[in-house]
Amino acid sequence: MKVAISSTGQDLDAEVDPRFGRCRYFVIVDCATKAFEVLDNQAAMLSGGAGIQAAQMVINAGVDAVITGNLGPNGADTLAAAGVKTHLGASGTGREVLQQYKTSQLQEASGPTVESHYVTGGKGGGAGAGRGRGSGRGRGGGRGRGMGMGRGMDDSRDMGQKRGRRE
Repeated sequence: MKVAISSTGQDLDAEVDPRFGRCRYFVIVDCATKAFEVLDNQAAMLSGGAGIQAAQMVINAGVDAVITGNLGPNGADTLAAAGVKTHLGASGTGREVLQQYKTSQLQEASGPTVESHYVTGGKGGGAGAGRGRGSGRGRGGGRGRGMGMGRGMDDSRDMGQKRGRRE
């Protein structure tokens, strides 16, 4: 069984990185032989999709489980689709959390611990990012005397009726 631990350093004495997709390294441990390898997380610097890319990297390394602090929905979905178990909320050194994993002290997660960071529309065009421009031309003149250019809604093409203010 192989386990991936999100790490701040390149050995088991480094602290667990609380971020999965943006952690600096993954320490991959073979629980049977106690041998480990370190993967430099190339996804950490991506502008988007880091969770998915990091998940794919550990899946390609043949891991059966992931130990990390937090995990977003995209990474969680990718790992779950590959049958990789996740153990979240881990803190301490890699050696400590590996021991907790071996003694079943880490609970298996049932989903992500953080929300998606995806914004629709791209380039700041997400929800609420409207760029409306009003067409009002009011000209305040002080002392409560507006000098707007309002002309009513007189439309003589409307079957001879005028629309305007009701009295």
